[in-house]
Amino acid sequence: MTENAEIRCEKFLAHPPAAVWAALTDPALHARWWAAGDIKPLVGHRFTLDMGPWGAQPCEVTAVEPERLLRYRFAEGSLDTTITWRLESEGKGTRLFLEHAGFDLDSPMGRQAYQGMGEGWPHVLDRLDSVLADA
Repeated sequence: MTENAEIRCEKFLAHPPAAVWAALTDPALHARWWAAGDIKPLVGHRFTLDMGPWGAQPCEVTAVEPERLLRYRFAEGSLDTTITWRLESEGKGTRLFLEHAGFDLDSPMGRQAYQGMGEGWPHVLDRLDSVLADA
């Protein structure tokens, strides 16, 4: 049977939810901390993220709650995973929760992506924090 796995990360960001939301949904900001792409917080919006050596990855937004939740399918046709960003106001900042789910650990590509992204996501979140601090 196929086993699916998920990566979960959370990070406190000393910025209000509106600023974090903008970094998640504004293509120019998004490109500064993770990947270039024409992301928009609109259910059904199809876009690609430029993942460098892994190529342009097709995505589709599946859920939006402004300044609270953004979910999209990621790497449709290859990894077929789902990324969910959840924002919670905390004091003067935001607690950001990331869930990257649906990795097929029975597939060599799925296992490699799960391991690589599991190690990489914390660094990506650190870059997000840096971009917010510079904004």
